[in-house]
Amino acid sequence: MAREVGVTAKTVSRVLNDDGPVAVETRERVMAAVARLGYQPNLMARNMRVGARDAAIGLVIPEMGNPFFGTVAGGIESAIRTRGLTLIVGSSSETAVLEQSLIAAFLGRRVSALMIVPSAASDHRHLRTERVAGLPIVFLDRPAVGMTADSVVSANREGAKTGVAHLIAHGHRRIGFVGDLPATLYTRRERFQGYRDALAESGLPFDRSLVESGHDQEAAAHATMRLLGLADPPTALFAANNLASMGAVVALSRARRKDVALVGFDDLPLAEVLDPPLTVVAQDAAGMGAAAAELVLSRLDGDRSKARRSLVPTRLIARGSGELRP
Repeated sequence: MAREVGVTAKTVSRVLNDDGPVAVETRERVMAAVARLGYQPNLMARNMRVGARDAAIGLVIPEMGNPFFGTVAGGIESAIRTRGLTLIVGSSSETAVLEQSLIAAFLGRRVSALMIVPSAASDHRHLRTERVAGLPIVFLDRPAVGMTADSVVSANREGAKTGVAHLIAHGHRRIGFVGDLPATLYTRRERFQGYRDALAESGLPFDRSLVESGHDQEAAAHATMRLLGLADPPTALFAANNLASMGAVVALSRARRKDVALVGFDDLPLAEVLDPPLTVVAQDAAGMGAAAAELVLSRLDGDRSKARRSLVPTRLIARGSGELRP
């Protein structure tokens, strides 16, 4: 551009960054060239050069294909847009190594804040220095591991307990559990504990043979088929996330079983048009994203109070599948 206008690169930089004296006529020529050439400044390079933060928030999620995390991202974006901030999203594919790589990339471009849905087996002690230095860091859906930080999570244990208690109230005594993998994952552990809480409060025994797992839809479908194939199969199922719910629906359809009650954790698109319509314990994914964004914005505005954990309530939506009786 400097060659186009006939000035030095330093003069162009002064005009674009409003940094130093430039003759009015020269400034007008530079800005005319900007408009004519459609020039876009490299803000990331400028921020790195002057030590400023980028007007962006980095979000790490485990899976791009999971609609739950897309809705969370939408809730964040709606809340930060009015503040002139941009959301940048990357997927860890549920691996700790890729999660750390994405975090390093976001830190390298000096994002204004970090939001992280931790992957399984992740460790966040490496972020302690950044947090102490004042970088807002919020963990979503699952809390941080190895450090104290802001987090926004669903009421997983209470929600699962409510869903299983709903099945018990409709007469079911053998209730299968289809959970995520690994079994150590925070959300899986919390929802499994809610399942056990509901059984214990109703005086029902815990039967390990009624517990199965699968990380994706097809694996959850196979897990459901294994439960249905037991000598004493469950009369009801609790699917502990949206992919488990889809897998259970597929398996029941393949087996032509409409007599098995089902409650899923997480709502699904088109859940109302299934046969029977799917009863769910619904999370407020958009609300979770908005709450995380509000935490980040308050930190950016100077809030230096202790780390907070926000618990987002769930709600039972009865549609039919969870109301079948044995």
